[in-house]
Amino acid sequence: MPDLEGPAARTELATFGGGCFWCLEPLFEELKGVRAVAPGYAGGARPNPTYEQVCSGATGHAEVVQVTFDPDVISYEDLLRVFFGIHDPTTLNRQGADVGTQYRSVIFYHSAAQKAAAERIMAEVAEKGVWSRPLVTEVAPYKAFYVAEEYHHDYYRKNPGAGYCRIVIEPKVLKFRKEHAARLKQR
Repeated sequence: MPDLEGPAARTELATFGGGCFWCLEPLFEELKGVRAVAPGYAGGARPNPTYEQVCSGATGHAEVVQVTFDPDVISYEDLLRVFFGIHDPTTLNRQGADVGTQYRSVIFYHSAAQKAAAERIMAEVAEKGVWSRPLVTEVAPYKAFYVAEEYHHDYYRKNPGAGYCRIVIEPKVLKFRKEHAARLKQR
């Protein structure tokens, strides 16, 4: 769902991994100021990995979403706060039943300012006791992003009747909409 706030809007990139990209994409897409969300892979050594290669755990990549956003509408810090509320950043290499390094909690920063913001927001989340266990989120420099295969794009929207969508993603979407109603684009 593109965010049409005008052609003059400036944009920045944010790259987050928090489990399956199918779960992250529909949430970030609904935020005001988010212009685009692409599922893909980052953080590994193999160029242009396939989904099957990433799922093997051998490439070192994480499933991520790359978020193109307008910082005049939503700040990087607010994206981070959302990120820490939509996945469990305390479980190493897993989200729910999804297990493996490809499902790790990770922030790939695009600048020194993003790195500092990530560290600051992580400290804020830890200090507030949002999670009862320590955060294990990796903060790493962005090196490359490989767009996932087409069938992964808009997976939730295209497959609302699929079991994973109904059982895992839909409850997250409904909770997200309730908790972030003021930040959502009009549907």
